Amino acid sequence: MDSNSLESRAIFLRSLIRAAGEIVMQGFGASRQIEIKGPQDYLTETDALCETFIRQQLAAEYPEDAFFGEETGGQSGDNIWVVDPIDGTANFARNIPHFCVSIAFVSQGRTEIGAIYNPALNEMYFARRGSGATLNDRPIQTAQTPAPQVASIEFGWSARVPNASYMTILDALLYTGFNARRAGSGALGLAYVADGRSDGYAEIHMNSWDCLAGLLLVEEAGGRVCPFLDLGTLEAGGPVLASAPRISAVLSNVTGIVLAEREDVIQGEGRIEMGQAI
Repeated sequence: MDSNSLESRAIFLRSLIRAAGEIVMQGFGASRQIEIKGPQDYLTETDALCETFIRQQLAAEYPEDAFFGEETGGQSGDNIWVVDPIDGTANFARNIPHFCVSIAFVSQGRTEIGAIYNPALNEMYFARRGSGATLNDRPIQTAQTPAPQVASIEFGWSARVPNASYMTILDALLYTGFNARRAGSGALGLAYVADGRSDGYAEIHMNSWDCLAGLLLVEEAGGRVCPFLDLGTLEAGGPVLASAPRISAVLSNVTGIVLAEREDVIQGEGRIEMGQAI
């Protein structure tokens, strides 16, 4: 796809995701019907309303593009939009302002554009491959945290994987020195790695709509990420790892999730210098 076509989609995505965020906020804090799709897997009417809106807007503007969403599914295509209308629905349903809309544009099997928007905090993350990552139009970078003993990461959980597998990795993370937490939105967890609020994000299995935009954000912000679409598929999902560069090798080793090759990143741990951000 040529740069002009990508640029038009990038411009459109910026306005689209903010409009979707307005729909989400109309349902935030209101009485709502909540359904359970599976263990700890929530669905509200706002999820469906938001995804329908996004799907209709994309179909009108780019009818040749395919669509794949968490709630309504879709079909594969060379150019496809991958959408999570609300990531962090359990937080949303409990009036906790830690949720987001996540949209990625994938062309020829590679994520080219990604946006994550938390409308409750008015924080919009955006990345286009080769152009860096931003938060509310300001450039962001991953942290330079030098060692696990001063690193805070998020470790996502899903009922799709046996609890024992998670506990084994969590034990290894804590033993290595990492502080591990879980906030209930994988997409925002990845965005927080991109802007340095977290030093890493790992999950044994994650769906594509939850992670593609965030992985691009981290990569464009100077971090290391797994080759998600090589380890898994758009439809079935797979393991996810994103990390600040200096701790990425050890985090990959502890979780068992491989990193994509990137020759321009120098690995290695180091001591903290006075005045150095960690």
